[in-house]
Amino acid sequence: MPRVAKELSAAEVRRLTQAGFYAVGGVAGLHLIVRDTGARSWILRAQVGAKRRDIGLGGFPDVPLAQAREDAREAKRNIKEGIDPVAERKGARSKLLAQQVQEITFEQAAAKVIEKKQAEARNPKHAQQWENTLKTYAFPLLGKMAVKDVDLAAVIKVLEPEWETKTETMTRVRQRIEAVIAWATVHGHRSGDNPARWKGNLDAVLPAPAKVKGAKNHAALPYARAAEFMADLRARDGLAAKALEFAILTAARSNEIRGATWREIDLAELVWIIPAARMKAKREHRVPLSPAAVALLEALPRFEGNELVFPAPRGGQMSDSTLAAVIKRMHASAKEKDKDAPGYIDPRQGDRVITQHGFRSTFRDWAGERTAYPGGAIEQALAHTIRNAAEAAYRRGDMLDKRRHLMTDWADYLADQAPAKGTVTPIRKEAKA
Repeated sequence: MPRVAKELSAAEVRRLTQAGFYAVGGVAGLHLIVRDTGARSWILRAQVGAKRRDIGLGGFPDVPLAQAREDAREAKRNIKEGIDPVAERKGARSKLLAQQVQEITFEQAAAKVIEKKQAEARNPKHAQQWENTLKTYAFPLLGKMAVKDVDLAAVIKVLEPEWETKTETMTRVRQRIEAVIAWATVHGHRSGDNPARWKGNLDAVLPAPAKVKGAKNHAALPYARAAEFMADLRARDGLAAKALEFAILTAARSNEIRGATWREIDLAELVWIIPAARMKAKREHRVPLSPAAVALLEALPRFEGNELVFPAPRGGQMSDSTLAAVIKRMHASAKEKDKDAPGYIDPRQGDRVITQHGFRSTFRDWAGERTAYPGGAIEQALAHTIRNAAEAAYRRGDMLDKRRHLMTDWADYLADQAPAKGTVTPIRKEAKA
């Protein structure tokens, strides 16, 4: 018959301060462990099925002797009923952890996605735009909600009020909410369908962006006024004005211009080679340089230790708003000279001042309406992705020779050296090769 431990009193237990393993009696198997550090805790040593278990019952004196004996008796009753207290406790802890994982807020999930975007972004501004739009439009309603609780009604409440007045912005907000919820689902913070999904979901509630009345593209100057604008621009000093002029001559995107480096420019071959990492389509893009573009580049100053073609005053990359500011100043100056003049606005979009990106549309309209260059060459000049999968699979060249003539004709048109109004620019014999 096993020896029965003496039942210690609470006072006797308090005096147990030497490191050791002490049976305290009252419940078979109940012990107090005193560690070298002085920490004391309760252990119930019991047989659970085929295993001998040491079941922790908490620390002393937080768990007093009487409570430890009561907890030990409860554990023994559970063992008799076939319940493993250790396994049960692990299961409860796992359930609690799973619940805590699901309890993160939409704002916390968004922070993780923004962090990922910052690591992926070629331009830090892109990740900043993610953060800014979510803070402005999504966080006021969704930010403090548990991400698992964000449903269709909540998403609609964010999007619907300004869907028809700020369609482009709210479309991006929807896409970003969808990405945050997708991240949360993959990481176990929620389950079920994504309430920000467009197809088969929000498209049944909100009008399609392309069909929303008043949906607007980038404001663009009609090509008939492009030479007028260019003459005004060339009368202005400053590197930002030169960057804008180069952007118009090459029909390039703002980030491509602002990030351009001298090592990308080959003045011997008259070509600007933009690496894939800096292109929207992630493909290297060759831009043929017209004589006007070459002359502009050759006249630019070069700054020691700075590879950027158009650096900001402090040496870093020029901001997008710098190019926009040039256009705004030109518009204000034109209105100051003649308050009845339209200034530089897109007449198709009311009083909206034109944008640098809009000049890509100006170029596209001019090339499509005033020249006979093939559409493929024009799209290549704009570095557009080929949407037709079959055509994309078979196209290998980039039509550089045809595009060289195209960009030279565009530069001539901007210099007011184009053929008389109503004529069509013929394709040179060499461009047909």
